Amino acid sequence: MFSVYITENGRIGEIKNEQPGCWIKLTNPTEHECEKVSEEYNIELADVRAALDEDESSRVITEENYTLILIDIPTQEMVNVDISYTTIPLGIIIANGAVITVCSKETNVVKDFVDQRIRNFSTKKPKRFATQVIYNCCLVYQNLLRKIDRSRTEIENKVNEGLEDRDLMRLHYLESNLVYFATSLRANSSVLDRIKRYRILREHEEDEELLDDTIIENMQAIETTKIYQDIIKATSELFSTVINNRMNDTMKFLTSMTIVMAIPTIITGVWGMNVKLPFGNLSAGFLIVMIINIIACLVMVLILKIKKMM
Repeated sequence: MFSVYITENGRIGEIKNEQPGCWIKLTNPTEHECEKVSEEYNIELADVRAALDEDESSRVITEENYTLILIDIPTQEMVNVDISYTTIPLGIIIANGAVITVCSKETNVVKDFVDQRIRNFSTKKPKRFATQVIYNCCLVYQNLLRKIDRSRTEIENKVNEGLEDRDLMRLHYLESNLVYFATSLRANSSVLDRIKRYRILREHEEDEELLDDTIIENMQAIETTKIYQDIIKATSELFSTVINNRMNDTMKFLTSMTIVMAIPTIITGVWGMNVKLPFGNLSAGFLIVMIINIIACLVMVLILKIKKMM
């Protein structure tokens, strides 16, 4: 999908043709669209298509005619009817006064600009606009991290109600999501450090402050991810402990019931022998034997209760 936008009077609007100061948004572009941008702005085709490879690593490439910034951005997808989060590459190319973003999916990182959810941005300031895109990426990370923590809390609250296999799988997915986030955020941190060191995105004095804020937000996202990873690890250990305790309680109860039920089996087995036994000649003999069974079982239950085995 090929879209061109430009800001006028503080508002963004879509235009038909490219012009200086525009923003070209490529979302899962075709080969023809990539070649068109490559030829028009004199960019290597491999650099235009770099963000379409999910295994592409974050990096910064500075050429004579353009600058490519490749970062990992968060996105969500459906896994077994549950929402899961992962990361995909986003390419930001600054060339000839225009900003080109390339991504394999539509995400909130760039969609927020189209929907005017971001204030005070201008496509006519390409370097500042590129920094704002990265800054919004950090904010989206933090927003999704809060959603992950809320999902973890919902699962944790089910401990007393009874856990299901689906809850354990959801917790596993959340833990995997945080691994992706942690890896991508660290890679983005390296990119931001290089941008700051070589002043790649510095166009005006205030751009330096925005970049510093972006680095801080990225570091906070890294710390938050680490904290949530530790919490989910502790939650997983809690679930394992609870499940083991419940299994032990079940085994203890079944063992106790086996002991109790063994008593009447022994007594009735003895009285079932073909020999002369007490109460054998009495008409109420069967009733007496049953009363002995009941009393013996009650005594054993009392003993097990005292020893806290039931």
